[in-house]
Amino acid sequence: MSAPVPPHQHQNQYYDQLNIGLLDFEPLRVAGFQSVCEQMPHVTVVPTTLAGALANHDLHMIMLGLHNPADSFDLLARLKAAQPHLKLIVMGAESDQETIMNAIAAGAKGYLDEAATPEQVIMCIDVVASGSIWAPRKVLSQFVDRLLNPNENKPIRRHNLTFTKREEEVLSLLQAARSNREIALTLGIEERTVKSYIAKLIRKAGVENRIALSVRAANWDKN
Repeated sequence: MSAPVPPHQHQNQYYDQLNIGLLDFEPLRVAGFQSVCEQMPHVTVVPTTLAGALANHDLHMIMLGLHNPADSFDLLARLKAAQPHLKLIVMGAESDQETIMNAIAAGAKGYLDEAATPEQVIMCIDVVASGSIWAPRKVLSQFVDRLLNPNENKPIRRHNLTFTKREEEVLSLLQAARSNREIALTLGIEERTVKSYIAKLIRKAGVENRIALSVRAANWDKN
């Protein structure tokens, strides 16, 4: 392992103080994160629960342990819906592209492998804090390609329902946590039309709202 970078090189320009909650990590992993983040004087990491994360408005970022993808994607969606400002990072043993892309679709801004080095953890925190996404370049490229060409590539995960081309476009952008306005601007349609498509998708999926729709879509089996 390479030598740690001196602490002064880890000063993040985006936050005077960065508060990170650690969710669904065992005590040994929490201790490891706390040790790594000692190199970042502006960062405070604290273990938390889902209820604590939802209630604590002083947190800027959540790092979530990915144990069961379906449950973790649901947690991501709930956190994103309750506290949209939170920047979410997932850490897990799953390294296949589909899992990583679905984590991003569910709201994660970063994906770390469990074997990540301390330097990679620090870089991930800095990149996500800056507003960018931390994930393998190949995964990001494929994710963007699917968003731009939903009719030419498989959606991120699909059930065996039938979708029109436009429904697939709206669903893909919805999974990328885009607002109705952002979806409308991207597709060149009216915002009220986006609402109509989302309402139709919600009915097709048999769910109650757009958050549940995004979570359901993230967990549909590939065709």
